[in-house]
Amino acid sequence: MPTLSLRIDLDSDGRIGPGKIELLEKIAAFGSISAAGRAMDMSYRRAWELVEELNSIFGKAVVESQTGGRKGGGARLTVLGLALIARYRAIERAAVDAAAPHLKALQDEIARSPDVADSAAASEA
Repeated sequence: MPTLSLRIDLDSDGRIGPGKIELLEKIAAFGSISAAGRAMDMSYRRAWELVEELNSIFGKAVVESQTGGRKGGGARLTVLGLALIARYRAIERAAVDAAAPHLKALQDEIARSPDVADSAAASEA
């Protein structure tokens, strides 16, 4: 079944999509930028760059990091970070709902189409 992937271009330099949202969700789940990055096969540096990019786009922090201590540092989402996930997922759900009949029609076309290799073999016979 075809799926829909959503990227939102906020301006010429700022965009959010499934990767950044997943990173925020994992930061919320693990309480750590490095653990979130590892869970996504991403370096800490790359994860931090994406967080900084989001902070820059919105002009304020989406993640608050805490420096190490006896239990080590950590990170948590700000109210903006949580709202960003909620809004993105709501937009995503609305887009998927709107696209569902069109995606089904595409899938139906694929199911109806004869295999290209079978078509070529039949035309050669």
